[in-house]
Amino acid sequence: MGLDIDLEVKKDVLCIRLKGELDHHSADLLREEVTNSIDKNGIQHLVLNLEQLSFMDSSGLGVILGRYKQIKQKNGEMIVCAISPAVKRLFELSGLFKIIRLDESEQFALHRLGVA
Repeated sequence: MGLDIDLEVKKDVLCIRLKGELDHHSADLLREEVTNSIDKNGIQHLVLNLEQLSFMDSSGLGVILGRYKQIKQKNGEMIVCAISPAVKRLFELSGLFKIIRLDESEQFALHRLGVA
């Protein structure tokens, strides 16, 4: 199926909307696009909308963890929102929710970061 990546900059927040499957085939592309956008736009925070992400494997988790570390170095915050049950379970098993906040919607996450 592949992965559709939609990036939108709102002030110092990068909204990342993923649709499809995040696996070892698409992880490098996502890593490259997000890293470039963070550097180019002076991004401080990330909002990761996973509402339409149907599948994710360990390489997807690795990309997300890497971007989390990149944002933490800028004293920023990463928020995951609108997550599907299957992907949510993967986050829970991996322990990512111990370091990454989960919000119910992208709008709520943006409001929390002061850009809604």
